[in-house]
Amino acid sequence: MSIVTVQLGQCGNQIGFEVFDALYTDSHCPQGLCSKRENEAYQASCKERFFSEEENGVPVARAVLVDMEPKVTNQTLSKAAQSGRWKYGQHSCFCQKQGSGNNWAYGYSVHGPRHEESIMNLIQKEVEKCDSLSGFFIIMSMAGGTGSGLGAFVTQNLQDQYSNSLKMNQIIWPYGTGEVIVQNYNSILTLSHLYRSSDALLVHENDALHKICAKLMNIKQISFSDINQVLAHQLGSVFQPTYSVEGSCHYRRNPLGDLMENLVPHPEFKMLGIRNIPQMSENSLAYSTFTWAGLLKHLRQMLISNSKMEEGIDWQVRPPLSGLPTLGKASLNRGLHFNMSIANLVILRGKDVHSADLGGFKDSALYTSWLEPINAFNVWKTQRAFSKYEKSAALVSNSQFLLKPLDTIVGKAWNMFASKAYIHQYTKFGIEEEDFLDSFTLLEQVVASYCNV
Repeated sequence: MSIVTVQLGQCGNQIGFEVFDALYTDSHCPQGLCSKRENEAYQASCKERFFSEEENGVPVARAVLVDMEPKVTNQTLSKAAQSGRWKYGQHSCFCQKQGSGNNWAYGYSVHGPRHEESIMNLIQKEVEKCDSLSGFFIIMSMAGGTGSGLGAFVTQNLQDQYSNSLKMNQIIWPYGTGEVIVQNYNSILTLSHLYRSSDALLVHENDALHKICAKLMNIKQISFSDINQVLAHQLGSVFQPTYSVEGSCHYRRNPLGDLMENLVPHPEFKMLGIRNIPQMSENSLAYSTFTWAGLLKHLRQMLISNSKMEEGIDWQVRPPLSGLPTLGKASLNRGLHFNMSIANLVILRGKDVHSADLGGFKDSALYTSWLEPINAFNVWKTQRAFSKYEKSAALVSNSQFLLKPLDTIVGKAWNMFASKAYIHQYTKFGIEEEDFLDSFTLLEQVVASYCNV
């Protein structure tokens, strides 16, 4: 089954390019550490999901590019074409001459209705090229104007027009010290609207990605391209094919459906995060060896201590003993806060994958009391190695990991709203104070729900 990717705004288009490039590079990597037949099946499965074939043999990304300024989309289209390995479709792009000026209301209330028909027609054409549609993967930031405002509008339209297809939004959480003064307003409006129309929100925090670039990849001058490549690697490690069942050599047919089924047991809880191990520069990799036991021990501690990378893990955090109440479970300010999970999915790729022991993730103390570990935890595997790593593990988690950042953004937005700062920039495009209040109410409910799992 195929996934149609919708790239929105500068951020969405730059990330989208890196994602397709990472998927293509990995699926054509000669060091897959598996048989030729297995490698060919893996390639075919990846292609069916993300690419359609052109007559001249160059794969075409199943994607629609949308931006209100032409600069980034033009760069993205030409970068893909110049690679000579894959490209975007000739008529897969919609752009205009005037951006949204970091104003969510302008993207949502002006650009959205004005260009709705053109954008939805492009998406429909892409859908028609799929033999079978798994769903939509929508890549956008949440702090600007086009990606966030128009992104929320397009997602709503997809929900109306393709109500039976799954929608997963990949959203980029802004830097804590962002440059856009109204980023907290834009963020709460984006999140509250997506919570109503999307099936799952896959969240990446810029601050965490920046740290990975600095500490694990040893990059001195970090660019957005570096950050986007780390993010694309993480997404690839989740979306590339895995076996459908233990011991099978058949690849999963419906990756989005399987992800949702494993990770979103209730519509109140739809915030997902990704952690990867190992992540390192080529130079460090040459001197490293990994065991499944070591990788999984670190990955489990990253989960329970809410660490985004294997460096600097807090090994003091422990799950509560079964049967005892979790002290301070509802407190946002505990230093030693255990990260409670609703559902986890571990994806293992590489050598001797069937020997990996995942018992540590089946501990009922990690999970909310209303789901048994047998329902809350799943594992996907393939012997086919991913990227440059002989063994690698990814963890997609529906947990309390975003509680603090979400509470902070809602708090900052509320402080500005209470003094009516910048509200006029939104009301003049039809977003009323009532809309802000609805957003606050919905997100405070989300915070409360995750607090009390």
